[in-house]
This record gives sequence, C-alpha cells and structure tokens, in this order.
Amino acid sequence: MTNHFLKVLAIDHPIIQAPMAGGTTTTELVTAVSEAGGLGMIGAGYLNAESTRQQIQEVKKKTKKSFGINLFVPQSYQIDEEKIRKAEEVMQSIRGSSKVRVFKSYEQTKKDFHDQVAVIIEEKVPVCSFTFGIPPDEVIHSLKLTGIYTIGTATTVAEALAVEESGMDAVVMQGSEAGGHRGNFLAGVEQSMIGLMALVPQTVDQVSIPVIAAGGIMDRRGIQAATCLGAQAAQLGTAFLTCQESGAHVLHKQVILEKHQEDRTILTSAFSGKAARGIENNFIRDMRKVETELPPFPIQNTLTKSIRSAAAQKHDRETMSLWCGQNPNAAMPITVQELMHKLVDEA
Repeated sequence: MTNHFLKVLAIDHPIIQAPMAGGTTTTELVTAVSEAGGLGMIGAGYLNAESTRQQIQEVKKKTKKSFGINLFVPQSYQIDEEKIRKAEEVMQSIRGSSKVRVFKSYEQTKKDFHDQVAVIIEEKVPVCSFTFGIPPDEVIHSLKLTGIYTIGTATTVAEALAVEESGMDAVVMQGSEAGGHRGNFLAGVEQSMIGLMALVPQTVDQVSIPVIAAGGIMDRRGIQAATCLGAQAAQLGTAFLTCQESGAHVLHKQVILEKHQEDRTILTSAFSGKAARGIENNFIRDMRKVETELPPFPIQNTLTKSIRSAAAQKHDRETMSLWCGQNPNAAMPITVQELMHKLVDEA
C-alpha cells in the first residue's frame, strides 16, 4: 500500500515536509525536499493569491518533481472591538506605541482563500492540503476534477472520518506532539491532544483513505514506527525547520538546537488566538492570565505582528513565536540533502 501511495504522490520516500506558514517553507526548502525524493510543501496560509502564484512558479522553475501546497480553511470569526481594545492594553507595555489596526473581515478572508484555490487549480499544483477544517464541497470537487491530490488534517478519529466523508484523498493525523498550530476543527483543544502513537492505529482501523502521521517525528525511527502502525507516510516539520534551506529566523533555529528543550514546549494561543505548540518564553508567560480573553485567530495574530517583527529585528527570543514539536533534541543544522540521507539511508 505504501508503494502505491508513493506512486500516486509521485515521490520516492514516505516523507512529507510539513507546510510551515510564515516564511519557513522557502522555495529552496520545498524544492530541495522534492529533489531528494520527498514531498516538499509550500505553507501558503498567510499568502495572498499573487504571492501564492509567485512561489508556485518559482518552485516549478527549480524542480520538475512533485510538490504540494497547504491552505488554512477560513473559520468564522467576528471583529470584536472591545476584545481588541483589552488585548491591546495588555500588550501595550510589550509592544510600545506601535499599533496595527488593519483587520481582514471574515468575508475578505474567505475571498482570499477562494482566490488562492483558483491559482492552485490554474497552476495545476500536484498536491493540495488543508488545515483548520474542511473546505467547501465545491473546492474539493474543483481540485479533484483538475487531478490535484487533496489532503485534510485531523487530530481525532472523528475528524479523520469527516475528512474521508468530504471526499479528500488522504488525511494527516496530527498528534499532540506536533509543533505549530493545532488542526482541530470538531473537538476542542483539550479533546484533540491525543498522542501520535495512539492516534495513528485507531485512525487506520476506521478510515479507508491513506493516513499520514505528523507530530514529534524527527528521524528514521519515528518514520518506521509510524509506518509500522499503518501510516502511509510521515510529515516532519521541526526536523526541516532547522535545515539550512529553511526560512525560519536564525534565532528560532538556534533556540531549537539548544539541548534539553523537550520539556519547554507548551501550547499557547497568546501569539495568534489559536492554540499552537512552541518553546515557552516571557511573552507566553506574561499573557497566560488573559489568554482565554484574547481575540480569535486571525485577529490576535494581526495584533501581535508588530511585536513579532520587532523581536525578529532585535533578535529577542522572549517575544518571538518559537514554534517547535516535542522532540527538538533531535534537530540538526544541516542541509535538506543531508537530512534526507539520514532519514532514508542510514540504518
């Protein structure tokens, strides 16, 4: 079955580079993974249609191998000025006088999403995955009609069944160990925190579509464990984040590469309004008391943009969003080619 799955995706190895949004998945990272026989993935969650097309075309120029792209499914939200005001007051001492007051409406977010889908169809990207929910039926139908392989993201068996019911071709099962944002959409955050080794076999027993394992997988042992439990492939994020081709901030990479960080990853919604796993710092600690009162994603993400930008410029680890999975000690500052060699060839 794994061989058939790899043939469908047109890749040599059961390794998918996680589509980390926000600049991490550079054209160089995506193409290097695909050239090495894995599936490179563009993280397009924060891109507009124009920049989405631009990166797709850049990847096409650098590789003829299969690659994919990931989109955020828009979830309904409202711009609550009172919540925004309170959040700004709390963050004022951190952010200073700078303010960001340009918020996209839910209607605009939906339009941007559909514009991106149109670009993906026009450019005939081989694979398109989704997180934060299930896209509308017409989106899935349009993609599949074009021959694009569709992948959903789930954190529970019930969500995996919903992905299968929607008609998507495969599902990424995101264990509680995964770094970055949670992909839960039916269950709450607490209910979606199932460990990967428990999540994969339960899902494989319940769905007929291929299962892709994600969360805490950093080396060949993790890939083998996932496939032994029935997964057709493994999706790795943190392992690729510290590669030379990654667009992650140099300080972000350095923090992950520090040893004994496995007990410092924590779930927080302080940066974006949506639960995400990263390395704990002062900003997360300072915001903990008001975390449940913050505006939802993507409003809070917009509010903290200036803080995160300033932190990157100042190399301030205490106010950066340092997304990371629960197995950072296995991260290495190497090239994609070197990492893929370790994942595939070394016993």
